[in-house]
Amino acid sequence: MFRRRKIPVFLLGALQLAGVCIASKRASTAVQTTRTSITGPLVGDDVPSGIPVVGDYAGQYRPQVHFSPPQHFMNDPNGMFRDANGTWHLYYQYNPTANVAGNQHWGHATSQDLYHWINQPIALFPPEENVFIFSGSAVVDRNNTSGFFPNQTNGVVAIYTLAKYGSDGSPGPQTQAIAYSRDGGFHFTPYERNPVIASNSSQFRDPKVVWYKDHWAMVVAHPQEFVLGIYTSPNLIDWTHASNFSHHGLLGLQWECPNLVRMPYYGQDGQKQADTWLLAISINPGAPVGGSITEYYPGTFNGTHFEAVDSVARIADFGKDNYAGQFFHGLSEEEDPVFIAWASNWQYGQTVPTARENWRSAMSLPRRSHLTKADRVGWKWVVRPYDLSPIMGETLAFNESQTNGTTMVDFSKVESNAVYWEANVTGIPEQGVPATATLNFTFLSPVTGEKIRGGFYFGGDVPFYLDRSGVRGFDNVFFTDKFSTNSLPHNGSWSMSGVLDRSIVEVFLNGGVDSATNTFFSTQPLTRMTLSTSDLPKGMRVSVRVNALKSAWKKVTNKDGLVYGNQSVKATSSGNIRRLPRLD
Repeated sequence: MFRRRKIPVFLLGALQLAGVCIASKRASTAVQTTRTSITGPLVGDDVPSGIPVVGDYAGQYRPQVHFSPPQHFMNDPNGMFRDANGTWHLYYQYNPTANVAGNQHWGHATSQDLYHWINQPIALFPPEENVFIFSGSAVVDRNNTSGFFPNQTNGVVAIYTLAKYGSDGSPGPQTQAIAYSRDGGFHFTPYERNPVIASNSSQFRDPKVVWYKDHWAMVVAHPQEFVLGIYTSPNLIDWTHASNFSHHGLLGLQWECPNLVRMPYYGQDGQKQADTWLLAISINPGAPVGGSITEYYPGTFNGTHFEAVDSVARIADFGKDNYAGQFFHGLSEEEDPVFIAWASNWQYGQTVPTARENWRSAMSLPRRSHLTKADRVGWKWVVRPYDLSPIMGETLAFNESQTNGTTMVDFSKVESNAVYWEANVTGIPEQGVPATATLNFTFLSPVTGEKIRGGFYFGGDVPFYLDRSGVRGFDNVFFTDKFSTNSLPHNGSWSMSGVLDRSIVEVFLNGGVDSATNTFFSTQPLTRMTLSTSDLPKGMRVSVRVNALKSAWKKVTNKDGLVYGNQSVKATSSGNIRRLPRLD
């Protein structure tokens, strides 16, 4: 099988003997062992249950404004929704026992602002040995269409893939299952008649469910057939196949993690037009720069059939670390959809050096989304960071008129080692811009000279580049180091903004018409920034700003330096293979 997250739990021992990092002593001492009755989902040896897993967020690579798991390995975001109280729920593919994929559960975190997260207890456990909980989605069943939630409007139904393996590790059938939560998404009871969509295929996964007028609609992947099946249901239990979407754009070697979402459409003048629909497909492997990537299709959806505007392959991110993203359920139609992706790539996601700190993988920034039509290239999925004000710190540098000069910022005193920057350019002539007219930025370690850099050429075919080749903390043949795209100014203006967060950098061009997400691993922290312009013609104006970002984890860090998450649930954990008690 091509997808590397499909590693059976019984292979993990060999991976650990091969050098996979096990829980650090600091974090593992907080987990205690008890026994409970054998009546519910299976919980494996050393899998925490009933408590949030303790995390150490002080490491050199640990992002401070991006979500990352408290310990061990994380990949796809799952089941994201916002409840009626405004709490954002993020679930994710989680291996609670090792720093590689396998032993898949649903981890869980909650937030009031999408930056300050509370690590909640694991939400979904495998139902039996050699069957794992793969990716899926969650919805709030406000009208109790399922019948699980009499006299309440906040019942949550998770829809996910059950992946079965044989005792020899051979892949068995993948089926679609549901579980329901009567406490707002913290504890789930598996539906006793699972699966709700049966299958004999080992390649049938990642259901995404949305509400359409008077029924539920699901899009689910047949990965190696390059087919997305669309199903409908009145109650989240009984599903009917309605149509397929297949063989558009890039194929790669398989399609995964589809998303179907109603999307606002804004003209370039900023005026809102009629909403349209967007279908996003994750490809792995087979990205243009290797490994994992997401492509998307604007189109129409009538509740049973999706029709793309064309067959053009549009790539969501020109970096290499943006995959399997998902939109939050529960936002109103007046709001821009909000999206989070896994900030890694299956080509190297299981070997990056963050395992030294006993964790692997972070999520992208939360991103507001809409569609527009850009000059010459047409349809674009526009993404930009969700409101950064909860983490925005002091202004480190500001220059409202930087022309052919350099702004230098030493942020070594910024405790988070994370910064935000932006540059806004106006007065760009339609003709006569020299090919040497540039705006460049560099993040540097004054200790080792390591750096990452990027920049834009205002002349020629207007390329933007991002280069992570100057850091030396990770060596992998698939860790592509240089990326570029072409970014057209609009009405004489061009802009760039970005976030650097210890081991991840995200860049947004022209308000998010183009974006890039890249991880990087230096041997020493990057603590100095330069932002320079050169050879700009007369009349061009550049304003730049750099701000510190505040750590989202600092306020919830205990005196021992660890993050304990939600302490309102009684501490219990598994010491032997056993089952959790039923919650209803």
